[in-house]
Amino acid sequence: MSGSREVVTLQLGPYAGSVGAHWWGIQEASLCEGDSDDAIRHDVLFRPGRNPQGRATYTPRLILMDLKGSLGSLKQEGSLYEETNANRPTAWRGNLSTHQEDPSPANPFLQGLSRPESSHGDLASRTLPGGKDRHPRLERPNEAPKASGLESAAHAWSDFLWTPLHPRSVITIHQYNHEGDSSRLEAFGQGEKLLRDASYLDELEDRLHFYVEECDYLQGFQVLCDLQNGFSGVGAKVTELLQDEYAGKGILTWGLTPVLQSTIPQRNFYRLMNTVLGIVTLSSHSSLFCPMSLNGSLGLRPEPPVALPYLHYEASLDYHTSAILATALDTLSVPYRLQASTLSMVHLAEALTFSGRKVAAAVAAVPFPVSHEQLLPDALSGHQSSLPGTSLSSCGEPKGAHCFAQSVVLRGISKERQVSRIPSGAEPKSVLHMCETGQEVLARYVHTVCPTTFSTSHLLQGPCRIRPPYPQYFSPLLNKDGFLLEKPPQTLAAVESVPVFTALQASAILRRTLGRFYEDLRQVDVRRWASFFSVGVEMDDFLEALEGLRTLSHCYRESGSSDHSEDEID
Repeated sequence: MSGSREVVTLQLGPYAGSVGAHWWGIQEASLCEGDSDDAIRHDVLFRPGRNPQGRATYTPRLILMDLKGSLGSLKQEGSLYEETNANRPTAWRGNLSTHQEDPSPANPFLQGLSRPESSHGDLASRTLPGGKDRHPRLERPNEAPKASGLESAAHAWSDFLWTPLHPRSVITIHQYNHEGDSSRLEAFGQGEKLLRDASYLDELEDRLHFYVEECDYLQGFQVLCDLQNGFSGVGAKVTELLQDEYAGKGILTWGLTPVLQSTIPQRNFYRLMNTVLGIVTLSSHSSLFCPMSLNGSLGLRPEPPVALPYLHYEASLDYHTSAILATALDTLSVPYRLQASTLSMVHLAEALTFSGRKVAAAVAAVPFPVSHEQLLPDALSGHQSSLPGTSLSSCGEPKGAHCFAQSVVLRGISKERQVSRIPSGAEPKSVLHMCETGQEVLARYVHTVCPTTFSTSHLLQGPCRIRPPYPQYFSPLLNKDGFLLEKPPQTLAAVESVPVFTALQASAILRRTLGRFYEDLRQVDVRRWASFFSVGVEMDDFLEALEGLRTLSHCYRESGSSDHSEDEID
């Protein structure tokens, strides 16, 4: 299969914007470092172009929808394509008065990252990792300031968006407010109605056509969508449109939820309803759907956020939590972005979703625990009972749950540390130490831990690269390359890259997770919340979705299982 196998990304909602800001920052960090690892093809996500001044650009193939108050200082037309001369001539000879709204001030941290005005938009041509052709890339400062001030200074996700966007990327929704108690986009039905508005629908279709028509081989769409608010309904209509207009293309949807803070009963109920309706509709319209969150659970009684051994993150900061999800997402999505692989989004989804299992769970170890001198067989031998990592899908610990199919990716292990060099006549420590290639080590390990699971695995030398404005929330036991130290050094160095392990799984644990949603809503008199249904969702449609959720949960029942508690109807 030749060509770039392009992907169009859609971001729907403020938390999706936060995850996306870090996601694109990670891609930029890889570009700026000039990695020798040519495994990833960046043209899958980025597009070359030229601005009105004739300068070459290299921007994400991205469409994002968000509320006006969520965009902060981000300009809808972007920064690379703005007109250099705002004083346009006019034929009017009378008096003129200009009314102009002051723009939101740029975050001071991003001002430190900006290029000088005289060189704004200048691009350098270079060979990107994974491609023989020379492509344009933004010049970045060699010394970027630290991101320590962003914990208190980041009020919108645009405050830590470092990547310039194309003018056709941003669609601003003006009907609803980002903050305050009135005019909130808080219900699924409100989101669905937005995409029934001809102005928004036409604008979305126009931008989709712009990106799709320039693709040589479009493999599909990846959709990052808020799950807890009205953008769940927006995502339902967007994925329905993609399914209808681009039949046969992959649609991978990631339902994103920040760490939950609100204890207001109405908002908690709305959040659960949006989540359930989103899971049912988004999974129905997508090739694969994966919920992602650091919450322990997403039910009526949410559990505390998960603990990650080597990350000291602040759960109340979207700036922190979205960075973790973006790091995991970057590695989870590797299989359909590889330079040498013919695996597409459709193939990845088909390998995981047989027997109606359209929902997958994400597991990640950020960072993958390995010391600088440790060999891969030794590092994996310490995880014999289960795969390393923590659930990032609010499913609880996956240990002990049967996995039907999975896609495993490990990155950040250099070639010289992938296999064990056994001296002649010496006895190997384990079967992993007998393997001749790193890929064989990983595949053998995955099969040993999950012998009855259909598994695919990929091993990459290049780590996940990070740089400001990515947060420095790492344990002092990590060196600058993200490898484990025996004790903290006297002088801490900023972490610049991390090895990452991820698994995208069709796991039996999803039966319990989806079943709990069903049980939570069965025990609630939803008629008490008439305001939720007054904005577009019919009661019959909701009850049908609830039954769809129950049916979906049964797809994850293990053969021979004697647990029928979820089948009982009181």
